Amino acid sequence: MMYSSKAFYLLCVILLSLGAFGRGVSLTPRGAAKELSGDSRKEALDLLDASLTKLVTGNGPSYKVTKVTSVKGQTVAGTLNTFQVELAHGDQAGKDCTIKIWTQPWLTENGTNIKIQCTGDDQELSQTW
Repeated sequence: MMYSSKAFYLLCVILLSLGAFGRGVSLTPRGAAKELSGDSRKEALDLLDASLTKLVTGNGPSYKVTKVTSVKGQTVAGTLNTFQVELAHGDQAGKDCTIKIWTQPWLTENGTNIKIQCTGDDQELSQTW
């Protein structure tokens, strides 16, 4: 009887400890998008600048990033970077936009796709090179 109450007490302590530990740990599913920081964030922002420049040379619109709210990265048959930004176009005031850039660097053609969707715009701009 004494062993069973000690075992029960020990089991309760272990379960409570595991429960407290589980609440403090944030598990991100493999492949899920995560907020980028440090060098990874800088590389993603460099890709954003290069992609917007490439968009202009391909007869696309000329956008200027005026504010970056969020930069997320995700590994998917390449890399998918998602940016929450404010974009200015010509004389127009900045709009809140989502930009997704999917890169597959091993492809010699059509290895990069950019999609831009701005608040209030009906259509999404999509271009691949």
